[in-house]
Amino acid sequence: MSARNAATLSGLGAILLWSVLAVLTTATGAMPPFQLTAITFATGGLAGLLVLLWRGEAGVLRQRPAAWALGTGGLFCYHALYFAALRTAPPAEAGLVNYLWPLLIVLFAALLPGERLRARHVLGALTGFAGLVVLFVGRGGGFTALSPGYGLALAAAFVWAGYSVASRRFNDVPSGAVAGFCLATAALAGLLHLGLERTVWPQEASQWAALALLGLGPAGAAFFLWDHGVKHGDIRLIGVLSYAAPVLSTFWLVVAGVAEAGWPLAAACGMIVVGAAVASAKEKARQNAGP
Repeated sequence: MSARNAATLSGLGAILLWSVLAVLTTATGAMPPFQLTAITFATGGLAGLLVLLWRGEAGVLRQRPAAWALGTGGLFCYHALYFAALRTAPPAEAGLVNYLWPLLIVLFAALLPGERLRARHVLGALTGFAGLVVLFVGRGGGFTALSPGYGLALAAAFVWAGYSVASRRFNDVPSGAVAGFCLATAALAGLLHLGLERTVWPQEASQWAALALLGLGPAGAAFFLWDHGVKHGDIRLIGVLSYAAPVLSTFWLVVAGVAEAGWPLAAACGMIVVGAAVASAKEKARQNAGP
């Protein structure tokens, strides 16, 4: 397997971890969002730091200010905007608007050196987004009124897409540095929590376990895998595959008994698969043409 394909699989690994974000978050109880962000990012960052120390690679945290600004700014600003959107708009609608980021990644990737936007990538991303719309509408979702939260959700989508694509220009920064970015994000989220929220701690052992898994997985290892994937893999295909996250998230909620199965989930899964197949298909050889 080539290094590029391995990195693309790394990005897919992050997507799979993010698919359990909703079910694990539900299992943590009633903890407010910025407190949850602070604790989970601190958990993921500390776990990454311990790995760096064990490997003797803590020096990777010494990065130029631009790398710290992109890493911390991307992680923190995205989550701040996304949580603000959830507070000011219906969560399902805000989530749908926010999930424009995979399509934006595909489009923004064309601005990178050596990358070329092809019709199959756009078609694959649009098919994936259409599958998400089918899931949204099929489960009774709809935009009932305009809300500032939609603008915040759209801003979050642009931030995450911009962060992901811009990371490609910092491919000399080892993914281990994400440990520092997570810890910085945890500190900023903690300050927001202290100023805006009331502290709520888990009441059961299962909630503490879900909190730990959340920090080690979707808010920990996933960001290291994503960083490696977008820096060294096929970023356009990763963008298309990202539409699997909300669909798989719904599937896990069904498994956990929090949501009900139905045709919208099956249809969305099918469209995600088709979109990924279209985006990853090899181009047909062009026939030679005369002048």
